[in-house]
Amino acid sequence: MIENRRLLLQKAVFKKLPVRFWTPYEEGSIRGYVLDIGPRFFLLRLLEYDVRFDGFACFRLSDAGSLQVPDPQFAFIAAALRKRNQPIPRKPRVNLDYLPELLISANQLFPLVTIHRERVAPDTCKIGRVVDVTKSRLSLQEITPDAVWEKKTSEVRLSEITRVGFGGGYEEALHLVGGNPKRQKKSLRPSLL
Repeated sequence: MIENRRLLLQKAVFKKLPVRFWTPYEEGSIRGYVLDIGPRFFLLRLLEYDVRFDGFACFRLSDAGSLQVPDPQFAFIAAALRKRNQPIPRKPRVNLDYLPELLISANQLFPLVTIHRERVAPDTCKIGRVVDVTKSRLSLQEITPDAVWEKKTSEVRLSEITRVGFGGGYEEALHLVGGNPKRQKKSLRPSLL
């Protein structure tokens, strides 16, 4: 099953086709352009309902159900993006080989990272800066919905992460208002020993 999804996603990358799929955690479908595929996650340039790009998300291959390649509204999507002068973006240098590397590379490229743990905390997410990553845990300095930085870091088990987002309009707005955190506790290298 996963290998069939991988083949469909590879087709989407090669032919620059938009995809549509459902996850067990969302009511509606998710749309976008696949930019890269790793062993467990794939990188998607998200398309919003109004056919505009809004950030990136890395989804687990195992969660991409009812995958449609191309999206049934391919012609409309392509025409709308062309008329809006929104070309398919280049892949950001996010490393999908291993979840700690994904988190670190996204954190280095974007001011905020969004962490979803939909199996254990549906309808919520954590947004902030990655402080440290080990083989099993993520330390995140969170920013609140009011764009205020939390003083303490929160810990997240890597096994609970179902999706990682970055570069979206909401993250951008939080960073514009909240700025950078006052202090970065560690230089960011994975503590994988």
